[in-house]
Amino acid sequence: GAAPIPASSGNTTRYRLNHYGDRQLNCSLTTIVISRIRTDQRTQEYVAKRTKEGLDIRDIKRSLKRYLARSLFKKLENCVNLA
Repeated sequence: GAAPIPASSGNTTRYRLNHYGDRQLNCSLTTIVISRIRTDQRTQEYVAKRTKEGLDIRDIKRSLKRYLARSLFKKLENCVNLA
């Protein structure tokens, strides 16, 4: 759910979410992002900043999911390297 798919038309550059792949992981990422938007101060500040820049909430959630997926992957990778 974090990987963007190009969906541009004319002069507009857009990306859609990839809803395929690991659906359970996509659902988990979405749940975590929504929870962080509601409770985490840093995430709320990020959302406010990006909204002022003119981004749609869907685009903001997508970028947050990508950030979360990258950080989780790094942590999992470190666990495997330690084993």
